[in-house]
Amino acid sequence: MKLTSTDAPDFPRALYTAEQTRQLDRRAIDSGISGIQLMKRAGRAAFEQLLQHFPGPSVITVYCGAGNNAGDGYVIAALAAQRRIPVRLMAVGDPQKLTGEAAQARDYAYQEGVRAEALKAPPAEGVIVDALLGTGIRGEVRPAYAEAIDQINQTGLPVLAVDIPSGLDADTGAVLGVAVRATLTVTFIGVKRGLLSGRGPALCGELVFAGLGIPEAVYAQVPGECRRLVLAEALAALPARAVDAHKGDFGHVMIIGGDKGYGGAAIMAAEAAARTGAGLVSLATRPEHVAPALTRRPEIMVCGVTSGQELEPWLARPTVLVVGPGLGQSPWSEQMLQQALQSGLPVVLDADALNLLAAQRPSVAEARDNWILTPHPGEAARLLDSVTDQVQQDRFAAVAALQKRFGGAIILKGAGSLVATPDGLTGLVTAGNPGMASGGMGDVLSGILGGLLAQGLSVSRAAELGAELHAEAADLAVGDWGERSLLATDLIPAVCQLLQAEAEHA
Repeated sequence: MKLTSTDAPDFPRALYTAEQTRQLDRRAIDSGISGIQLMKRAGRAAFEQLLQHFPGPSVITVYCGAGNNAGDGYVIAALAAQRRIPVRLMAVGDPQKLTGEAAQARDYAYQEGVRAEALKAPPAEGVIVDALLGTGIRGEVRPAYAEAIDQINQTGLPVLAVDIPSGLDADTGAVLGVAVRATLTVTFIGVKRGLLSGRGPALCGELVFAGLGIPEAVYAQVPGECRRLVLAEALAALPARAVDAHKGDFGHVMIIGGDKGYGGAAIMAAEAAARTGAGLVSLATRPEHVAPALTRRPEIMVCGVTSGQELEPWLARPTVLVVGPGLGQSPWSEQMLQQALQSGLPVVLDADALNLLAAQRPSVAEARDNWILTPHPGEAARLLDSVTDQVQQDRFAAVAALQKRFGGAIILKGAGSLVATPDGLTGLVTAGNPGMASGGMGDVLSGILGGLLAQGLSVSRAAELGAELHAEAADLAVGDWGERSLLATDLIPAVCQLLQAEAEHA
């Protein structure tokens, strides 16, 4: 997902709910910027982006609703008319019922000769501006607006969404029945967190932020609880290596997994842990996977175990455990997880370890502060005794509920992965791509996390850095392999490149 800013070199870190954005708006007005000034600035910022991304449009068709979002649309229509660009304005609802700044914007457009018309046949050319619904929508999109959204989506024309694609929930990233599929979204004042998670990344297209000249003091008055993670900052948590360092300084990760038929997952996790910088890596797996693991990566110490009793003596050496890659849900799997949790060591749980935890097999499921759980939406639903659709409807609520119930750090995977930490903050990963939708990606992530924990990072810092490093590595690797061909092991060399680049930069 491409992120840019019109008035700063970097896209903002802070992410806001719709209500927090309204607070920013109110405080900006209190600081001396009038509401109509803000609306005209927003309209102009969007219009300039339209011309930059879609130069020389044959016609601009603006779809307007009945709120402040419509006001931005009327400003865009007025600016197009001033430039002698043909413009149509399709209104849902009665424009005469607009109030406040939106009514002033309507009158501004009318002064430029633009007239609103009721919803008619869709345009066949040019660019569409979506100014139907903003951040204030509650509940499913009403039929009249749904008709307009469907019309926009069926044209196949480029679409600029004003502030947020209509029908997308600004807080959760869920679709409220139906939503506009935008080519470009220009969002104002504060970046709404729903733009970057859930369905947001798929519906926004390119995302541009326009701050509209809001003073920095305004932002200081409305602190957010969600922030965009940045790899360079997350990497700063990694301690520098002393000249006389030895392998014992960087911990010992043990991967536990690889039930019958699933040995590859555990092997990938082990290799990822080693490449991320763990001093020692061992693998406890089914005996039949020992030879393949040693052939793949001889630096890994591999032990074949057939029961929890056999595993127990091997747990005296590791400093960190990763349980779940290829673990399965057999009696052997349960014994492996039982022994791991009873050890009290810091642990990363993934895949079937999470499914066993959700099923209370074993029953050792108390909250703890020294683990990282890495569920995808289906696993999260099982852990919360919910369903996947409900998790996806509000991923922010789901990850917060998981952290409250289980403690430690939680990574809710998916588009716009979320990282909830014990400090009550939520980190959001904007890196990553659809090529990651292939088997083994989570196994590589769990190995990365184990390697970071082994080097002394807290569960919070390891979860944030691990999630960001994994996604950035996928973006680096996809340049070589493409989205359709990307494999989980392709990320491991990319992780090495990113770590090397950071070391050279430091």
